[in-house]
Amino acid sequence: MIDPSELIINPNGSIYHLALRPEQLAHKIIIAGDPGRIESISQNFDTIEHKVSNREFVTHTGIYKNNRITALATGIGTDNIDIVLNEIDALVNVDLEKRIVKEKHTKLEIVRIGTCGSIQEAVPADEIVVSTHAFGLDGLMNFYDFKMNASENEIHKEILKQTNWDEKLNNPYLVEGSASLIQKIGKDYKPGITITASGFYAPQGRAIRIKPKHENINEKLRAFQFKGQQIVNYEMETSALYGLAKLMGHDACTVCAVVANRYANSFSKDYKVVMKVLIKQVLDRLVS
Repeated sequence: MIDPSELIINPNGSIYHLALRPEQLAHKIIIAGDPGRIESISQNFDTIEHKVSNREFVTHTGIYKNNRITALATGIGTDNIDIVLNEIDALVNVDLEKRIVKEKHTKLEIVRIGTCGSIQEAVPADEIVVSTHAFGLDGLMNFYDFKMNASENEIHKEILKQTNWDEKLNNPYLVEGSASLIQKIGKDYKPGITITASGFYAPQGRAIRIKPKHENINEKLRAFQFKGQQIVNYEMETSALYGLAKLMGHDACTVCAVVANRYANSFSKDYKVVMKVLIKQVLDRLVS
């Protein structure tokens, strides 16, 4: 049995942070950092079965083209992804009443729709990027029994070498997304390696009043090239999503609208228009 201190269940049978019961979660899931984006997703549903909100975690589950889909807000950062992935996995793969892992594993399809900053001149604001891999600066997966495979190790070592990575920073890791789901969802989007940062300012090379320790980090990341692979963008969730999904046996994919081009120092004039189109495309591809 899983102890009550390890798996916390609310009095109504819902899981602790998400406040969801197993029947309120679909097996096709779209996650977004912004709680306000969930309404933009679910307004496309034919019907809505459940609306649940607790803290920043907003969940809408409904039917879209005869398929059951959950739209779930994670909030910002890999720490929140750690909560969300563990709790949605428990909802489908743990008997919450008996507190035991089920014998039969349920695989989830999880697509993150987000916003990001491009570091490449050729990837302008309002373009869509699909993350083939995530280079995690957050350190989360170092707390799990996670091991990079041979391909991930090769790219990881090359990034450290080409950027002359400072060992005083977090120990980074690299993880690939689900190839099948990436092909299904992001087949005509700009592919590339995504940097998942542990913050928005200095961890992404930004400075307002406080200087970052490594002011030229973006130039080093921008210059990386290896076997056709290129680092394309920054965001704050994908490394944890890909790493945890891989360990748990789920499929995960991230697609992001570029809102800022860090090379050109430009920002989208109206990324909400792009996001509206992206949401509809993801919904249609997820159920195809």
